[in-house]
Amino acid sequence: MANRKVTKTGVVVSDKMDKTIVVRVERQFKHPLYKKIVRKHKKFKAHDEKNECKIGDLVQIQESKPISRHKRWILTRIIEKSK
Repeated sequence: MANRKVTKTGVVVSDKMDKTIVVRVERQFKHPLYKKIVRKHKKFKAHDEKNECKIGDLVQIQESKPISRHKRWILTRIIEKSK
């Protein structure tokens, strides 16, 4: 069985660093007791080799080996450019 790498989809919230973007990934789930839909988010630092992402872009990231102290994700594709 092939080792599948995890992919996540999120919005770029920062592109100030060189070759690095910060991606906010949001998830929704139903609260086990109160049955309300809860939204949570987490930020991931991802490697953007060509510095092609801008704030607001919808992107897909994939897990990889550690690139630096906080970077463990790489940009695979830009789904939608920001306006």
